[in-house]
Amino acid sequence: MKDSMREDCINDLVAALKEGGIRLASGVPDGWLGNVQERIEQDPDLQWILAGNEGVAFSICAGAWLGGMKSAIIMENSGLRVASEYIARYSIGFNIPVLLIMSYRGDFGDPEPWAVPHRVVCEPQLKALRIPYLIVRERKNLKEYIKWGIKTADGSQFPAAVLIGGGLVW
Repeated sequence: MKDSMREDCINDLVAALKEGGIRLASGVPDGWLGNVQERIEQDPDLQWILAGNEGVAFSICAGAWLGGMKSAIIMENSGLRVASEYIARYSIGFNIPVLLIMSYRGDFGDPEPWAVPHRVVCEPQLKALRIPYLIVRERKNLKEYIKWGIKTADGSQFPAAVLIGGGLVW
């Protein structure tokens, strides 16, 4: 896949999800994280549910948590705009923790001019929703940041986000 997450990073990300107790992930196809989604779908310890949009994916993850299962949504940062209404209703209203793993399109080095608005809007939107987040740009931090995200979501009973920078793709 062109511009997909590197294989060594996929291994680390999936291992961190499993070590953190995540058992279900949902999302829509994404260029940078598409091969992560495929790996999750193939893993017998994880369940992948393809959603029609990011808001539906967040709703699936919220429902999984209500049923006692930790979950993560895997999406492009542009999907945060679509998911925001669902995040605000479920998480602010009912304290539902979901880990958000997002490709950080528009990050330094992203060759696509269409990705710039995604970067411009993403961090202010996370701040407006009061979602704590980390940006990971180096493999050495990936597993740790994913695990911190899971612990933060669990401990706060609120979403936490990990943005996947281009350094894990190129």
